Amino acid sequence: MKMFETVSSGRVLRVFVALCFTAFALLAGACAGPPTSPDGKDSGGTGSSTQVNYTAVGASDAIGVGASVSCLPFIDCPTGTGYVQILHRQLATGGKQVSLLNLGISGAVLSPRIQTISRSYGPSVNFNFMESELPLVSRDSTVVTIFAGGNDTNVVGRSVNGQANGNPRAYVDDQVRQFTSEMAALVDGIRSRAPSARIVIANLPNFAGAPFTNSYTIDQRRALQQISVGFSKDAINPLASRPNVAVVDLLCEERTYAPSAFSSDGFHPNDAGYAIMAEMMLAAIRDTNYRLPSASCGRMSIVPAL
Repeated sequence: MKMFETVSSGRVLRVFVALCFTAFALLAGACAGPPTSPDGKDSGGTGSSTQVNYTAVGASDAIGVGASVSCLPFIDCPTGTGYVQILHRQLATGGKQVSLLNLGISGAVLSPRIQTISRSYGPSVNFNFMESELPLVSRDSTVVTIFAGGNDTNVVGRSVNGQANGNPRAYVDDQVRQFTSEMAALVDGIRSRAPSARIVIANLPNFAGAPFTNSYTIDQRRALQQISVGFSKDAINPLASRPNVAVVDLLCEERTYAPSAFSSDGFHPNDAGYAIMAEMMLAAIRDTNYRLPSASCGRMSIVPAL
């Protein structure tokens, strides 16, 4: 999932997902007992339930690409060292039973619209969250995590020169506006399927500060900054105002920019980076008054804007 070079899911993964899709649709639509709160207590407040039902919506991050122990899509991976697998283990404390439905698919983007753009500015993307993951969100989820926008930033970044008509800032601004509507639709869809779930969304770091951009031109880094910061500030951060939704602020978290938090590709987190994400997400799951993302910070402008 390197910037301007989004990883294709590959033919093997496409076949595998197709075989699994029906089974997971049945699982996600299965009947369940009373809805539970994030910490496993039933919605009536009696504390009689110890069941936590965790659904992860994401791309290669959700299966831990870049970690020392990464996972295959839709396969139980108890020793994985990505943030989803760490959270799965951390949530299972105090005698709680935790189920995990990990919907992460490498290369997936948020919407069919971004997927269409990728077909003109390849490599072509094969899956999107709205069509390939949202319909499978378990209706009895008590916790849902979302990490979206990394591959979308890649696609938009690749398309700037061909689509901007001499005004890259205006083009990116329009892409951010559309991404904002699509993120809201994703959260609306998850809320419709899982009304009682605690939804925790991670925003994006400023990709102009990731190690893989060290060899990029200043214009490429400006584009990455405008896209990723726009996705975070305009599309993701405002979702924290919704009931039972928290936004984890990777954009302004200094630790997410340390070279020691990245895998060898300079883009995906390594074990240390995923541990930071898991730590922040766990706090957001457990704290119903979790702090709002920062309105501004130095990491929003790593390179001078146009």
